[in-house]
Amino acid sequence: MSILVDKHTRLLVQGITGREGSFHTQQMVEYGTTVVAGVTPGRKGQTVAGVPVYNTVAEAVAEQQPNVSIIYVPARLGAADAILEAIEAGLPLIVCISENIPILDMVRVYDRLERSGSRLIGPNCPGLITPGEAKVGIMPGFIHQRGPVGLVSRSGTLTYEVVNALTERGLGQSTAVGIGGDPVNGLRFIDVLALFEADPETRAIVLLGEIGGTDEEQAATFAQAHVTKPIVGFIAGQTAPPGKRMGHAGAIISGGTGTAAEKIRALEAAGIRVSSTPEGVAELVAQALA
Repeated sequence: MSILVDKHTRLLVQGITGREGSFHTQQMVEYGTTVVAGVTPGRKGQTVAGVPVYNTVAEAVAEQQPNVSIIYVPARLGAADAILEAIEAGLPLIVCISENIPILDMVRVYDRLERSGSRLIGPNCPGLITPGEAKVGIMPGFIHQRGPVGLVSRSGTLTYEVVNALTERGLGQSTAVGIGGDPVNGLRFIDVLALFEADPETRAIVLLGEIGGTDEEQAATFAQAHVTKPIVGFIAGQTAPPGKRMGHAGAIISGGTGTAAEKIRALEAAGIRVSSTPEGVAELVAQALA
């Protein structure tokens, strides 16, 4: 099994005719993902990588019955509105790759999301992949292989580094999920941890965090109470000075909170082994599975 996406995924691409949308649609199709439709207003009747394009999400849903949407619409061209359109169309899972969406726009999206039956991953995330079944995002598919390790991360590049180390060690992945590092986003660590705990194929979990916010501390508390599977962690930004933003908009130490040291202490107090390097994660996972 896996979580969130699998061989039954029917994917809709919003912003499919743009540079990023068209490139990654081709990559997802070549990986084997079932991409059934795309949306760009005014482009109905066109195709991208053999995928039919529609003017609205509602049209695409009515004709092609997608169950997942991925959004490549740039923030300045209405990425937040694209998320809202997918919510209104009733799509159960929405993945937003777009970066630099204003916080006020995401607050509006989050309010509507809370009153819907949809789940959101992102924005500003790499997406997710169930190796060999469905790639929904921008990650390099070839570094992944099928296996028992579930991975959840706030950082896209760090995800690739750790996944590659796992694969080289012969430790495949059930699903790898990049939740993004923005201050206001969809699924959090605790949501994904709960899904991995319920997935019988996932035998160990990797949690990749970074400085800023308190999501990792909340994840530690949740894991101690609700997760029985071994978890290995890593926190990026261990050398970041206070008040300095590192990478993601949410990765900023403020008011003495959100430091790497605090997060590591919280994870270790919950019984989670924390690697000092990204490469070391694979070794700790191997030990946990052994």
